[in-house]
Amino acid sequence: MALNGKIAVVTGAAMGIGKAMVEILLQNGAKVALLDVNETAAKNLMEALEKQYGQERTLFLKCNVESEEQIKAAFQKTAETFGGIDIVCNNAGILNESAWEKTVSINLVGVIRGTYLAQEHMSKLSGGRGGVIVNTASLAGLGPLLTCPVYTATKHGVVGFTRAVAAASAASGYGVRVNALCPGVVQTELFTAFPSKLGQYSHLADAGQKIVDNIGVLTVAEVAESLLELLTDETKNGEALLILPKGKEYVTFPSLV
Repeated sequence: MALNGKIAVVTGAAMGIGKAMVEILLQNGAKVALLDVNETAAKNLMEALEKQYGQERTLFLKCNVESEEQIKAAFQKTAETFGGIDIVCNNAGILNESAWEKTVSINLVGVIRGTYLAQEHMSKLSGGRGGVIVNTASLAGLGPLLTCPVYTATKHGVVGFTRAVAAASAASGYGVRVNALCPGVVQTELFTAFPSKLGQYSHLADAGQKIVDNIGVLTVAEVAESLLELLTDETKNGEALLILPKGKEYVTFPSLV
């Protein structure tokens, strides 16, 4: 898929990985709807983006991915404003072992909700043009992060859901590819706040730091570059792309069916 002229939706778009996703999409000619609950950060970002790319290529919509009503309205507004939807990046996420139900709600339920809404808009069976969905998972979606069992569970869920829904989409003829990004540790506010979000496992903070020291830290730009690969390569569907400072690779899974 060539990105020039395509219409994208990014959740958790105001900061961190989401911001980098927005920027690389715009750099490659897409129009982007930025969905986020952080209105202040989003407005500051929008000012900078409008100066660089013009007002007609970006749209900010305050949206909590936990609210089906809000995200439905945001998708509809995007389609009405730009004339459809071609790309959805379900990126909003948190790490908070104390607020574990909220973590599940945002990290997993929000991704499922965003994916199904994206399919409604993009499926060729319902008048859409087809497209691509990329869900932000994590290295923790491929192996256990001992300091964060709930975060680990949500990201495993994102990987499993992405692979299954990608196969279902292909078998149904929707014309929509679905892939997962699995970055290691990324230099974002989520990472810097990590030690204070471990809840009952705060005593394992040193063990968590050892993992960080061993694998290194990615920049948000490195993650965004991998997003570009999953969007543009038409052969990629149901993939989990692991991204680490030492390089990236597509994860292979055992064949069970």
